[in-house]
Amino acid sequence: MKTESFKGRDFLTLLDYSREEVETILDTALDLKRRFAVDEPHDHLLRGRTLFMIFYNQSLRTRNSFEAGMTQLGGHAHFLDPGTMYAPALEGDERAYETERVSDVARVLDRMGHAIAIRVYGDPVGWVYGRAHELIRNFAYWADIPIINMECDKYHPCQALADILTVKEKFGGYEGVKFVMSWAYSPSVHKPRAVPQSAIIGATMMGMDVVLAHPEGMELDDEVLVACQGYAERYGGSFAISNDMREAFEGADVVYPKAWTAVPMLAKPVGEGDEKKAQEIFDSNKDWICDAEKMELAHKQAIYMHCLPCDRGFEAANDVIDGPQSVVFDEAENRLHVQKAVMVLTMR
Repeated sequence: MKTESFKGRDFLTLLDYSREEVETILDTALDLKRRFAVDEPHDHLLRGRTLFMIFYNQSLRTRNSFEAGMTQLGGHAHFLDPGTMYAPALEGDERAYETERVSDVARVLDRMGHAIAIRVYGDPVGWVYGRAHELIRNFAYWADIPIINMECDKYHPCQALADILTVKEKFGGYEGVKFVMSWAYSPSVHKPRAVPQSAIIGATMMGMDVVLAHPEGMELDDEVLVACQGYAERYGGSFAISNDMREAFEGADVVYPKAWTAVPMLAKPVGEGDEKKAQEIFDSNKDWICDAEKMELAHKQAIYMHCLPCDRGFEAANDVIDGPQSVVFDEAENRLHVQKAVMVLTMR
């Protein structure tokens, strides 16, 4: 177990952490989960500490798990809505003169609290892929206190921690576990890549046999794919890409069907800034749904995962998400515990 090097560190992507460090976070999360289950007080761990949370996007699980987590640890979380404050902007952003630069906001909050958590993707950055992550990295540059990524356009490391913790609880470990991260249909193309990219990073880092499944046009970031292949080679798992959902589900232990946007939706130069073309790709793949028939292709003990909110009847059938193989609410609860672990380790 890694017991040093966490204090004061940013938590922006699992790629910034070693496997040993991620395992320490998971061990800490399990300890905090046990304390929560038996009502053992642990409000001394971050007593008097302040977390500033900046949400450019809506949130249910993320906001409430961070707020509840800080309360349970003895600290306080401040909810900051860019609509009711000077929304932090990067130098050169359109209309940036009407608000405050990230450099100023970061240094002000740095003087008043102990960490800053940020969620930003999609419309607030004009679907310019990487712009949201750049904004969060800019906060990290200017602030000395930890910056926590609550989801950007590239990564959702908190969700990835909850995902791999859930797999560990259900299977006792990771060796030999076939983990399928699959695209699934949604009527909305406004879906960032952060969840699937972080999910396959976490799964390959832990040594699982990972399959990324999606139709053509839904490709993910090449940088992430290269990292996943490297983890698979280093930790004894495997990494493959399939354009066939049924084929990918065969013999799976974990299925994780989730919509993410098509490449044309993203602004140039990554995509074409063409929402109509993205919608056409979506609409031509409506059969990419996780239903009882596809679940039968997986192992009998296979689990169904989703980060939520799920587009019921599109991404997954009701009898799957509400069925005995679904662990989505265990997964959602684990957001609380892994985030508490990250905060305790970095904010102490």
